Amino acid sequence: MPSSRTCVGVVFGGASEEHAVSIRSAITVVGALRSGVNNNRFEVIAIYIDQRGRWWPACVAEAVLKQGHPAKPEQLSTPLAPQGFTKLPEGSEKVQVWYPVLHGPNGEDGTVQGLFTLMGQPFVGSGVLGSALSMDKLAMKAAFAAAGLPQVPYAAVDAADLLETESRQDVAKQLEAKLKYPCFVKPANLGSSVGISKAQNRNELLIGLDKAASLDRRIVVEQGVSARELECAVLGKRELQTSVVGEICFDADWYDYDTKYSENCSHTLIPAPLPAGVEAQIRTLALQACRCVAAHGMARVDFFYNAARNEIWLNEINTLPGFTSQSMYPMLWEASGVTLEELVSQLVITAGE
Repeated sequence: MPSSRTCVGVVFGGASEEHAVSIRSAITVVGALRSGVNNNRFEVIAIYIDQRGRWWPACVAEAVLKQGHPAKPEQLSTPLAPQGFTKLPEGSEKVQVWYPVLHGPNGEDGTVQGLFTLMGQPFVGSGVLGSALSMDKLAMKAAFAAAGLPQVPYAAVDAADLLETESRQDVAKQLEAKLKYPCFVKPANLGSSVGISKAQNRNELLIGLDKAASLDRRIVVEQGVSARELECAVLGKRELQTSVVGEICFDADWYDYDTKYSENCSHTLIPAPLPAGVEAQIRTLALQACRCVAAHGMARVDFFYNAARNEIWLNEINTLPGFTSQSMYPMLWEASGVTLEELVSQLVITAGE
């Protein structure tokens, strides 16, 4: 007799700098799909993508989930796809809904979404356009600017312009003419604060540009502002819903990778202590930002807020936000009355709408 449970294919890992974070997120997602009432709703097939982009079946994926870190070479001693992706692993033919738990390029940027679209199968999260626009910070900021949404001043840099000493200095001078120190240098297509640096002077700016250029040819440089960091979660497809607004507090100079993923380096305030009018404005801007870039399914929208100036700036959208124990997206919905188990269930159901 056919199973009444929906078969969900959870894809995680990936060929990106955020591979390890993806594993941590997948542990949470798979655990929630298999726990409580969800165990009667869903059958989960885990599929692991290694750091070379090769797809591995459940036997390897489950081992990676259990150990909590990337697969060891001996676990991949008999590759199914030595030249990269060639076919979906055994067992994937049963999948009815795909659930990508991938962060960064080759997973969050529309590539995997395009694959699922070509396969004609539903998947959790934004489509190709929303994923691609939201992943590339320069494309995202251009869309926000066209829609008139508030942002901090920024400038674009092409890594090709940093190859020669003279042109490097010209780039630095042009940036200094547009922006003030401190400023932040970011690869356009990475998340989790990977490759981001803060520059207080010309030398630090050039070092930051080189670091970002080693990871991405498209670079964004943003004006540093004195502001609180706020986040709002979005859920839904036909009708988008917003969570309460949360605040990230940290003792470090800024919210870098180590602060973000290390225990006791930051804490959250959910809901954030804000005037009612400010929270309402942020929730409205979160919906506007998602519609601007065609993001749906799930998204975490990040903001800067300067209370003294009563000014809000839209920072960015993350269409596949983290699901680790320290991740804001599930915590924001928990505070809004949606448990983790209910949240992943809604995401799977929404994928089929």
